Amino acid sequence: MTTPAEPPEPGVPLASARGRWILLTTVLGSSMALLDSTVVNVALPRIGEDLGADLAVLQWTVNAYLLTLAGLILVGGALGDRFGRRRVFVIGVVWFAVGSLLCGIAPNAGVLIGARALQGIGGALLTPGSLALIQGSIRAGDRGRAVGLWSGLGGVGAAVGPFLGGWLVDGPGWRWVFLLNVPLAALCVPVALRHVPESRDPHARGRFDVLGAVLGAGSLALLTYALIEAGSAAAPVTAVGGVLLGVAFVYVERRRADPMVPPSIFASRQFTAVNLVTLCVYAAFSGFFFLVVLQLQVVSGYSALAAGAALLPTTVLMLLLSARSGEFGERIGPRIPLTVGPLLCAAGTLLTLRVGPNASYAADVLPAMVVMGMGMVTLVAPLTATVLASVDPGRAGLASGINNAAARAAGLLAVAALPLLAGMGPEAYRSAEEFDAAFDRAMPWCAGVLVVGAALAWATVRTPVPGAPHPQCRTQCAMTSPPLEPPREESTP
Repeated sequence: MTTPAEPPEPGVPLASARGRWILLTTVLGSSMALLDSTVVNVALPRIGEDLGADLAVLQWTVNAYLLTLAGLILVGGALGDRFGRRRVFVIGVVWFAVGSLLCGIAPNAGVLIGARALQGIGGALLTPGSLALIQGSIRAGDRGRAVGLWSGLGGVGAAVGPFLGGWLVDGPGWRWVFLLNVPLAALCVPVALRHVPESRDPHARGRFDVLGAVLGAGSLALLTYALIEAGSAAAPVTAVGGVLLGVAFVYVERRRADPMVPPSIFASRQFTAVNLVTLCVYAAFSGFFFLVVLQLQVVSGYSALAAGAALLPTTVLMLLLSARSGEFGERIGPRIPLTVGPLLCAAGTLLTLRVGPNASYAADVLPAMVVMGMGMVTLVAPLTATVLASVDPGRAGLASGINNAAARAAGLLAVAALPLLAGMGPEAYRSAEEFDAAFDRAMPWCAGVLVVGAALAWATVRTPVPGAPHPQCRTQCAMTSPPLEPPREESTP
């Protein structure tokens, strides 16, 4: 009597041709958003020069994208679960490519800023969708390896990004930083339609929290405007409006049956604490990388390529060591890494005060970037693990999404506020002497926020309970936000 063969595990094997096509699709899609977030800063001085823009326009060039991305990224994941992950992912890729094309041909600053906001909407659709495709298509036994490959290949892309951006700015021009996304999308979309199966969450139900998304994004938009345009007559009014919309957002989320950000998730003190640490450290990171690339080009005389390459040590260190840092954090607990990491980053930030006119890369820039990179290595992986461990495993995907959105919102407000705090005038980046003085005032602010994050971690973070879920994204290289983590329970096609 023969034993009946076990039915095959549902889903697509990673080793199959279709599994490799699925992985390629997700890497191409996520790389578009990841490359864009790392290369645009390098292009900012040339954008300002070409469009005759002041510092506020450069801030909006970064923040218009972050605003729509942070406000809608949770909605993007929910849309994929409801209407089909492949469908929403493809729409996001096409939307992102159209926004990129409009950025690349923008005749003036207003069109560029509007197109960047469109890019952010596309990014909110495709960023959670790239991981959701793996979770919804690849068979369960291969998902961990698939996510590992996805995060590793994304890390390589993050390392290449600033170098590639600098080469494009110095060569074909800054517009190609955006236009590069169009051929990537042209490759990604047909591969997705041909090789990626459709999947959705059969348990997704309830109405979309459109009002919550609008209130949250509106609050961020008004507060950002108030900070960037602080000298205008409208700034106080928009600041008050932003606060009121924020209060309305909290009120709506507390009363809805199916809120975008369930208040109950903050019943975990650990989750709340780690998100406060996230707000501090990613605000500092965003402000730091926004200004240091300008400092290298405006004050130190670096080319765009040299300024982009100067950032490589931070990303390479994270690419090589983040997985080991996560394992180390699991052994000793998160409290020490989440305290020491921000302090190392604060030291790296203060070391950039040595970066001035005719700065030596080896003596002045490299030490700061290495110390900053080691701080990020120490911090990022344990932070992600602690976020996941602080909530019920069934809510890990939601917790990761909230943490990611919080980091992007913090970065948005930091890019708006830091030049104001440092006393940078509208034309500051056109004068090396003026910008250098303002940069020297800005870096202690970044370092101070990082020290506050370290103090919060030491005072509030505790060791997670045994058996808590661990991150599937082992390689973590994003400088603007913690990596998104896929939900733990997913349906297969």
